Amino acid sequence: MKKVASLKYGVVFKKAFCDPEIFTAFAQAVIGRPVSIDHVETEKEFDPPVGHVKPRFDLFAEDTEHRLIVDIQHARLNDHYDRFLYYHCAALLEQVASSKNYRPPLTVYTVVVLTSGDRHQCDIAVTDFDPHDLAGNPLQEVSHKVIYLCPKYVSDETPEPYREWLRAIDDTLDEEVDESKYHEETIQKLFEAIRRDHLSPEERARMIEEYH
Repeated sequence: MKKVASLKYGVVFKKAFCDPEIFTAFAQAVIGRPVSIDHVETEKEFDPPVGHVKPRFDLFAEDTEHRLIVDIQHARLNDHYDRFLYYHCAALLEQVASSKNYRPPLTVYTVVVLTSGDRHQCDIAVTDFDPHDLAGNPLQEVSHKVIYLCPKYVSDETPEPYREWLRAIDDTLDEEVDESKYHEETIQKLFEAIRRDHLSPEERARMIEEYH
């Protein structure tokens, strides 16, 4: 068993997932397509802001090779569905510079991790922007997605590769993990990154602030 800091704390979540290797492996598992990330920004803001509210992205990375943006948000709020839809749209609108072309050059995936759960008790939910015909068939015109993950509700029915990542995140919440249960090497790296004895005094102080 390994003593770790809980991923319910934003400071711990950012510490783990700002590592490009961990971010990339998690993003690939969630969005189901190749991702190549060599730099992850934390507390990302657009300047000038898009719209009347200036969103701040917890973790934000661009993959120009595969032409996509992945941002990972970590929160549970009363308005989290609307809030992160706004964030997602801001990342789309920020790319459009001219009325001559409304298609953003990069596809945007927003991944929201709700470590405290959600009233719908759903492990995975997706807002898919692709138009569908009345029979439910996608037109494959728009790839942008918002993906909501609730590790608390992971089960044997949760598809891989989501399942191992969600179990790992949920396993950290009591600050102790059995690393022998996990086969993904990047998950082992995640556990090592958030070991309790690897936390700095500043990170511990921010955890206490979040707790209160």
